Amino acid sequence: MVGNLPVVRRRRARRAARMLDEVVDTQLPFLASFDEQRRRRSANYLAELVKLAHDYRCFANGWIDAKELERRGQDAMAALDRLRAEDASARLITD
Repeated sequence: MVGNLPVVRRRRARRAARMLDEVVDTQLPFLASFDEQRRRRSANYLAELVKLAHDYRCFANGWIDAKELERRGQDAMAALDRLRAEDASARLITD
């Protein structure tokens, strides 16, 4: 079914990608005000969102199927969970 997605699924995938782009675009200006460590963690988090938006676009274009999008989405969530866990442990050490 790769390459022959229904219009509704393509549209939904593009909308999800745009929403992720908007999240990144609104958060990006705040990075300048953070200290270096927090800026790095936040940039890594935003980079995962950018990659996920790209994956949605690949799906919308028919380059990957729904199963691959699901796998990439799970990978992105695992990476975000790791970043959150690292952030929580860093807070415990500095608090």
